[in-house]
Amino acid sequence: MSTVVVLAIIIVVLVIAGLVAGGIWGARRRRSAQLRERFGPEFTREVRARGSEREAEQHLSKVADRRDRLDIRPLEPTARQQYTGRWQAVQAEFVDQPGPALDKADELVTEVMRERGYPMQDFPAQAQLVAADHPHVVEHYRAARAVRHAHHGSSGATPTEDLRQAFVHYRALFDELVTDGR
Repeated sequence: MSTVVVLAIIIVVLVIAGLVAGGIWGARRRRSAQLRERFGPEFTREVRARGSEREAEQHLSKVADRRDRLDIRPLEPTARQQYTGRWQAVQAEFVDQPGPALDKADELVTEVMRERGYPMQDFPAQAQLVAADHPHVVEHYRAARAVRHAHHGSSGATPTEDLRQAFVHYRALFDELVTDGR
């Protein structure tokens, strides 16, 4: 083989390798951009929690895949009305009994999530799956649950303002779930 032919083969191989590497790099960037868009602030939270973008992307990619296999459905109009009515009753109860009303708010949000098709086994998994669909309100869910658990662990000595704030967090998530983000 002549030197020219060998050089031509080497150049073709390098060009093909460059195209493959560029394609892989481009696909990875598109996937990263899709995850950032889908998970919004949750993406940044995961990067901080995991210490690297690559690990956050790998984790959120698995969460997105798990979420996409679920059959999440909107509420029927009748169910939406019933849940909204129940929420209004819980909200009215908050004035006189904030602790129990907060528990009922959590139960109601859990019930709506279950009816919509979210698995409800454990809170961290629930929050991640909700983040795949509602990234801007999942922090409300975490904050409300944190106050609620602190309240139960403190013999009911949680300040009313903290309970009110937790209730507001539940309300934001409830509204998002009931209206499906519309």
